[in-house]
Amino acid sequence: MIDSEALRRLSPFDSLMPESLARVLPLLRAERHSAGHVLFRRGEEDSGSYYLLEGQVALRSDEESEPLIIRAGSESAARPLSRLKPRRYTATTLSPVSLAVIDDAELDRIVTLDQTAALEVTEFEGDDPEWMMTLLGHPAFAQVPPANFAALFARLEPVPVCSGQVILRQGDAGDYYYLIRAGTAQVTQSMGGHAPAAVVATLGMGDGFGEEALLSGDPRNATVSMLSDGLLMRMGREEFMHLLGEPLVHWVTPAEAVPMTVAGASLLDVRTAEEFREGTLRGAVNIPLCKLRQGAAELDRRRKHIVFCQSGHRSCAAAFLLSQRGFQVYVLRDGLKGLRSRTPPQKPDS
Repeated sequence: MIDSEALRRLSPFDSLMPESLARVLPLLRAERHSAGHVLFRRGEEDSGSYYLLEGQVALRSDEESEPLIIRAGSESAARPLSRLKPRRYTATTLSPVSLAVIDDAELDRIVTLDQTAALEVTEFEGDDPEWMMTLLGHPAFAQVPPANFAALFARLEPVPVCSGQVILRQGDAGDYYYLIRAGTAQVTQSMGGHAPAAVVATLGMGDGFGEEALLSGDPRNATVSMLSDGLLMRMGREEFMHLLGEPLVHWVTPAEAVPMTVAGASLLDVRTAEEFREGTLRGAVNIPLCKLRQGAAELDRRRKHIVFCQSGHRSCAAAFLLSQRGFQVYVLRDGLKGLRSRTPPQKPDS
């Protein structure tokens, strides 16, 4: 197990906030090797950053030149071994060694989030770096361009709330997207008639809600009320669409979707059950948008998912909601409407 104190002696971990350092630890892979083991070779373009914690490693640019000897605890060992790619050296262990290895892309992402959060703490009166790192480390925001982060924080409006307060009501028009900074909230849905509203989700710090109506243009499909006093951060429709909606919705054409399904991607129809029964795409499964918060648990996180509806509006909302939960999601451009002239919908498999 690699501890945070050991990381504090390495670059760039020595410059990270405690919240960021805590996010790094689960991403590190500990490796141990005996003398004579080749870690990587000159010219390779692997994706790992290797940090030497114990032992010695020789870096050779060719067979004739003298090797560079890197010893654990030295100034040279505070940086990744042969950082540049393609590798300029072949790394061979001279003794038993202990290493910490992290994926380059993950490391860059953590550093970017940390520096962005530090900027917000300084420039936007951010007195809660833990909340900022929770927000920026959320799966939904992993796909947001770093350039959008500053604008995102600048446009979030704080809204103090009380226990029992209804934040949005089912059937109303959508106007804001909300993020929970402090407190907990409950999502309920009414199916009509005299049946009581069903609780479909409980939300806490870093969770967002309200995106379905903004992306689909439909009325709110659920009621959200506070279970405790708290603080919400909200953003208007226009800002939401520009800063969050567009970066998180990845469109695919029917031609692009075909090889993806052959490779194992699933087809997810987010229309109503009645619409699904009238005709859908072969092999598609149906989870209506209004039930997607609880239905997401049925989906395989290891697969890519192509979502579709009639025109694409509900699919956008579904893609954003699933992206928030860490799924790889794509939206079929123009939905079934765009397929009418190509392949007519079929009755779902029974």
